[in-house]
Amino acid sequence: MTTKTEVKQYLNYINGEWVASSNEEVTESISPANKNEIVGYVQKSTKEDLDQAVAAAKIAQVAWRKLSGAARGDFLYKVANILESKLDAVAETMTREMGKTLPEAKGETARGVAILRYYAGEGMRKVGDVIPSTDSDALMFTTRTPLGVVGVITPWNFPVAIPIWKIAPALIYGNTVVLKPAGETSVTAAKVIECFAEAGLPAGVINMVTGSGSVIGQGLIDHEDINGITFTGSDQVGKTVGQGALARGAKYQLEMGGKNPVIVTDDADLDLAVEATISGGLRSTGQKCTATSRVIVQSGVYEEFKEKLVAKVKEIKVGDGLQEGTWMGPCASESQLNTVLSYVEKGQEEGATLLYGGKKHEEEGLENGFYVQPAVFDNVTNDMIIAQEEIFGPVLALIKVDTVEEALDVANDSKFGLSASIFTTNVSNMLSFIKDMDAGLVRINAESAGVELQAPFGGMKLSSSGSREQGEAAKEFFTSIKTVFVK
Repeated sequence: MTTKTEVKQYLNYINGEWVASSNEEVTESISPANKNEIVGYVQKSTKEDLDQAVAAAKIAQVAWRKLSGAARGDFLYKVANILESKLDAVAETMTREMGKTLPEAKGETARGVAILRYYAGEGMRKVGDVIPSTDSDALMFTTRTPLGVVGVITPWNFPVAIPIWKIAPALIYGNTVVLKPAGETSVTAAKVIECFAEAGLPAGVINMVTGSGSVIGQGLIDHEDINGITFTGSDQVGKTVGQGALARGAKYQLEMGGKNPVIVTDDADLDLAVEATISGGLRSTGQKCTATSRVIVQSGVYEEFKEKLVAKVKEIKVGDGLQEGTWMGPCASESQLNTVLSYVEKGQEEGATLLYGGKKHEEEGLENGFYVQPAVFDNVTNDMIIAQEEIFGPVLALIKVDTVEEALDVANDSKFGLSASIFTTNVSNMLSFIKDMDAGLVRINAESAGVELQAPFGGMKLSSSGSREQGEAAKEFFTSIKTVFVK
């Protein structure tokens, strides 16, 4: 087993310096591909550490907001270039720490670079409008003002892209940031923050404090000097974030996952639908908030689709994400593996038929990792637990329906509404789906798990607090409109 002296310790980043936690305690980050491999040690920080970071961010925000948008954008361009130069190393760290395959990790890191460049350009775009006044001798217009200090709480499933798509708009619009990354991927987060540090952002503009959700996460929620909180994670934790922020009048933004359906109609291209269902549902080991979970198929093609799907799923190569040829890596942690296995068991108890998979891999080479076979269930009804609760793992639940109208009713019968897709060649079906599907992202003849950085992203119902991330929509959360009247 790797010993502590052989593994690097990663520090907090506070007020422009890398510092240890005040209690000098650390926790280990374990590789999900091999539980005997320690990726690194990260700080188990205290409320005192968080207070120092927030204080630094509050002081730094005074000067940061006075910079021009173009000047702030120049810093983001530098960060993008540095991250791009370190792309392979950051991606490899992500794969070792979180488990997704190396090609996926490289793609995510490249996306982080693109997000930084997109928001760097935002510094040169308009921030308001001129509005005609009833007073002919007056000028009236709107501008935007930053929130102040923003707390960023991010999950482990996209440890580069999600922090960056929150941090970059927060910074470009004049806010300063305190990041609390997921414990499971804090080493990857440190690698990202190293790029900001190397770019020379003024001290205190960006800070990172690692530690438990109960101490650092709750501390951000309760801190009187945190003006806004942006969170991605489970709906249970998201409710706590929202309630805490609301209680003290802070602005909050929540993205809380989904139970995303794909509808396959009688007239669909079945080969395309199968490929997209597998890609959307099983890539990243199903650990995406937009991952396909419910597969709602019309009865006319149900058996043929099922046969094609199971045959393709059986071909999936599960293994270490660093090894060439691996299609699906391990679950991100032992607890996540156990969650997936428990849902597989629940599905069988409820009467669904497990067509394939759903077992922990025990064969040689995989026995020390958190590997699970991708699972496909048949005879699922939408009232079953496996059709209603977010599993966040490689589990597909097949649901048979007779009509497209019934498919839409089933698809909408969920507390979530993040993403959804339909496979059809019928224009009427497409239009009905676009109009009637209660989801923030709807995709036609494409997998449910596609998100583009320049477009608004967020969900309906319990998938979101109502606001949107990414693209120009990010401006609505990270700023407030100020109306100016000049006589």
